[in-house]
Amino acid sequence: MTDTIFGKIARGEIEADLVYEDEDVVAFRDLNPQAPTHLLVIPRKSIRTLSEAGAEDAELLGKLLLVAAKVAEQAGIAKGGYRTVINCNAGAGQTVFHLHLHVLGGRALQWPPG
Repeated sequence: MTDTIFGKIARGEIEADLVYEDEDVVAFRDLNPQAPTHLLVIPRKSIRTLSEAGAEDAELLGKLLLVAAKVAEQAGIAKGGYRTVINCNAGAGQTVFHLHLHVLGGRALQWPPG
């Protein structure tokens, strides 16, 4: 597993405000929220970016999306609407190189983003 802050959270070495966890996935509140609700969903498996995921990761990638929907529902933002975002590499704003999915909601979100 990568030695990033998210890898350490996934291994339980760093505390986070967890909202979900199972054997494959961890979800927690972002420390620098960009919306009233800003959750991060990460795989326990070390995958640096979406570009580095392989065919063998298809089930895990699907599970990340299902967990995103579940935590959005639990957070009370599913009905009003939420956005999921995966930034891939530095040019797209990825700063932690452990695949992660942002779940943002709790306010009207504008389009286009960025």
